[in-house]
Amino acid sequence: MRRDDLLDLNDVLQHPGRKLAVDITTELDQEEEIDLVSPLEGTLETVSTGNLLLITGEFHTRTVVECARCGEPIEVDVAFEMQEQFDVEGVPSSFGTKDYARVTADEPSPLFDENHLLVEALVRQGLLVNLPIQPLCEFGWDGPCPRAKAAQKRANDSKGRPEFRRLSEIVQNEETPG
Repeated sequence: MRRDDLLDLNDVLQHPGRKLAVDITTELDQEEEIDLVSPLEGTLETVSTGNLLLITGEFHTRTVVECARCGEPIEVDVAFEMQEQFDVEGVPSSFGTKDYARVTADEPSPLFDENHLLVEALVRQGLLVNLPIQPLCEFGWDGPCPRAKAAQKRANDSKGRPEFRRLSEIVQNEETPG
C-alpha cells in the first residue's frame, strides 16, 4: 500500500552526504483543528551525516484563527522555517556492512514509519508551533472593537450564571437605598 504522505528517506540514510529536496503541497485534510484557506506549500531538504538526519524546510499558507480579543474568525498568513534533526543508528549500507542505517526518532507522536518520513505530521507540527499566539482582528487591542463590545454586552445582559442571579439581586437590593 502506497501512502502519499510518506517520503522515503532510505537512500539518503544509506548514503551519508546525499541530499534530497522535495516540494510539498498539502491541505492537511485529516486535521479538524486547522482551517486552511490555501494549501500549505513549501520545500523540504534532507541530508544524512551518518549519525544525524537533518531536515530543513520553508513553508507558507493562509489559515483561519480566532481573534484573541473578540473571538471572531480572522484569516492570517503564516510563513515559517523548520530545522529538525533526528538520531540515526546503525551503519549505512553504502559502507558494505551487513547493517543498515535507520532513524531513531523519539517523539511523542510518530514522525517516521521505519525510514519513511510522515510528511503531513512533520509540517502540521511546524504549522502549529508557528501559529500566532494572540492574533487580532483589524480593531487590535487599542481601538474600540464593536464585536468585543457586543460580546461584553451579551455577557452583562445575561447576568452571569443562573445560580448566581439570585445572589446578585440580593446584593443589588442591599445597595439600593430605601
